[in-house]
Order: sequence, then C-alpha cells, then structure tokens
Amino acid sequence: MNKIYCCFPGGKHKALTLSYDDGKSADRRLVQIFNENGIKGTFNLNSGIIPNDPDRVQADEIKTLYAGHEVACHTVTHPTIARSPITEVAREMLDDRIALEKLTGYPVRGLAYPNGSVSEEIERLLPLCGIRYGRVVGSSESFALPENPYRWQATCHHNNPRLMELGKQFLELYKTQYLYLMYVWGHSYEFNNNDNWDRIEEFCRLMGGHDDIWYCTNIEFMDCMDDFKNLRFAADNSFVFNPNANDAYISVNGNIVCVKAGQTTFLR
Repeated sequence: MNKIYCCFPGGKHKALTLSYDDGKSADRRLVQIFNENGIKGTFNLNSGIIPNDPDRVQADEIKTLYAGHEVACHTVTHPTIARSPITEVAREMLDDRIALEKLTGYPVRGLAYPNGSVSEEIERLLPLCGIRYGRVVGSSESFALPENPYRWQATCHHNNPRLMELGKQFLELYKTQYLYLMYVWGHSYEFNNNDNWDRIEEFCRLMGGHDDIWYCTNIEFMDCMDDFKNLRFAADNSFVFNPNANDAYISVNGNIVCVKAGQTTFLR
C-alpha cells in the first residue's frame, strides 16, 4: 500500500508565518520589510478603534497596504473578553468581521485574542462566528503544528532572545517525514519603542528566499491543513479525490504529487 504524507504547497515540509496586532502606523514599515523578503504576515485589527486613533492604519489604506497578507480580527474595541458576557464577545467578533470584510473584500476568519484573553466558552463560540483559529500569547519555542487551533501559540515573540537562534535551527531542519512551522508574533510599534528595527530586518533577511519553506499567512496555513483533511482517499490508497477549490500536495512513497482541485488522481 502507498505511504501517504501531507505536504505544504509545492511539496514543502516547512512553513513560516508571522502575526502582528493592533494595526499601528509602524505596520507600514513592517509590511515593506516582509514584502522585500517574500515573507507573509497576518495583521490583527480593531475596527472600532481605527477612526479615533491617528496612529492606526486608516480604513482607506487597509486593502492596499495589507495586500498579499491577511487581515484578521482583534475584536472591535480590544476588551479582555474572558471577563465579558458571551453575548458581548459575540458582538465584538462579528462586528469586527463585518467591518473588516467591508474594507478587505474577503471573508475575515482569523483572530488574535485581545490581551491574550480566552476561555473554553469563547473557544466554543468562535466556530459559530466563522472564526477558524485564535492566537494566544506566549511562546512555545517549538516548530510543532497547532494541536488546538483555537489556542494557537506562536514559536516566539520577536523580542525573544532566542529569535535568531530559533530561526537558524528552523533553516537546518531537513527530515521530510515531518512538517514544521515557525511562527513569530508581536506588535510593530515595539520596534519604534525599543529602537530595534534591525532585529526584524535581520530575521527576515535570514528567513526569506528559501526554496524549502512555504511562506504563508495564518489562515492560509489552516486552509492547507483543512484541505488535506478533506481529501478522499481510496481504501487501499491507490487514488485520491480532491473536493477542494485548491490543489493539494502529498508525498507518495517519497515522491511529491499534486492533487488537482476537483479531480481524482491515481497514485502509483
């Protein structure tokens, strides 16, 4: 019987994603750094604060500035939601989605918890609000895939003293029987506050441009994982049907196979 492994797009086994909160004006410089190095990020915005804060990326700039990246929810007003009534949490999520979707033109399905605040009740609510994942605070300092996407913890914050060390470790990973994810998070204004823009510039130069890394947003990562789960394999792994809108990549006995969207692929 064929031995099948899930792969990232292009048959890759490593993925890099970054996530930045609050939509401050420093995002402009950060997006430029990402774009120069071919790196993708997710930017978590509070739609209700934007009009009242001139230091935020304003509504008319959101679609163009974050093009090629992901805009995700951070709630409308950034409350500590685990202390809020669940009806208020639902409004904060849905109203943020509605506002951001009007600005971006696509479904907004990700979330970074404001103040890192989450509970089991909120976790159960999120899928009902159309949210596919929720990012918590803290650092795992690992490259493991998220077991619970509604408590998704990043590898590290960009101010973690081990940032460059972890990046170099990630680049050296070579065992293709595993999938690896490096995930960095933070706030762009911290680079201004700490006068350390060179830190993220150095990291992005180090990490960008590698053929064995898939550069993705948070929601692209989740969609890739969901697409693999949706594949319909024959009982003997001799063929597979892809019901998804996107192509999927699998390893078949060590060989990379592209399973075209909407098609059945016979495997040898």
